[in-house]
Amino acid sequence: AIAARERCPIAVVGTAVAEQRLRVTDRLSGGHVIDIPMDVLFAKPPRMAREGDSLRAPRVLFDSSLARYLPPATPLGARLADAVERVLRLPSVASKAFLITIGDRSVTGLVGRDPMVGPWQVPVADVAVTCSGYDPALRTGEAMAMGERPTLAVVDAAAASRMAAAEAVLNIAAAAIVDLSWVKLSANWMAAASFPGEGARLYSAVEALSTLCQDLGISVPVGKDSMSMQVRWQPPETGAGERTVTAPVSLVVTAFAAASNTRATLTPQLQPGGATRLLFVDLAGGKRRLGGSALAQVYGRTGAHVPDVEQPQRLVGFFNALQQQRPHILAYHDRSDGGL
Repeated sequence: AIAARERCPIAVVGTAVAEQRLRVTDRLSGGHVIDIPMDVLFAKPPRMAREGDSLRAPRVLFDSSLARYLPPATPLGARLADAVERVLRLPSVASKAFLITIGDRSVTGLVGRDPMVGPWQVPVADVAVTCSGYDPALRTGEAMAMGERPTLAVVDAAAASRMAAAEAVLNIAAAAIVDLSWVKLSANWMAAASFPGEGARLYSAVEALSTLCQDLGISVPVGKDSMSMQVRWQPPETGAGERTVTAPVSLVVTAFAAASNTRATLTPQLQPGGATRLLFVDLAGGKRRLGGSALAQVYGRTGAHVPDVEQPQRLVGFFNALQQQRPHILAYHDRSDGGL
């Protein structure tokens, strides 16, 4: 791209995989400016082979096919007032002010959207936005949002993977982005891959994310992984057996994109005045699955059925429609852990 922009007579030629060489060709001289084996650049990294058997998963780690063994998300007879109080006390739902107010949120002077929203400065913003420069006439910038659903993976790792990506997309939708194709994802995988059954669950989660991203028309150009999310220890008590703690398959998705107008970022703050409507856009097709939700957590349960992304094109249509109708939208928020 640089060569084309500067009209420089240099071309980079990709060779067949079998040749395993990197060649940079000068069209004027006709020779190879660079011609080196790929082994010189990357040496010979060891190939890893890992076996995963879904049939070896212990009963404490469930799969969607075993939903009949799981109790519902909430116990029978649970009172609404009790459920609301429990959910609002859960750290993943409660205020994050204690984490956010310990630092300077306006450092660099280019922060266009920080976590705090409204006159009471409630940390509920869906997306972080920074400006491209200090020129007041400049409206472009960068947007970043996150999505994660590890509690869903206890029931269905593939659904958790799709939901993490969907949450990141719905969060970054609050920023002014020309098209969904502008969004790129970063995937941070965590799993105890050697634990029985977890390797197969990790495979299904990675495959699910790959398929969803192809359906959405977005890519995952970067990421990282931690494959040893398990700890073993021997208690000091005499005769006590070995203890093990294993984390479920977890995926943290970070979405980032260029923002076309940093001053058009939407927040959950309702705007008073005028003839306005509060709309609920149901992307779940009428399904109300609470497995893995904050509501299930506060009652010490997982729930039998977790939410999922069955219609990726509906998500694409919603994202692009939200961007097109942005001048008419006053506030926006996605449906999150609490399901409220």
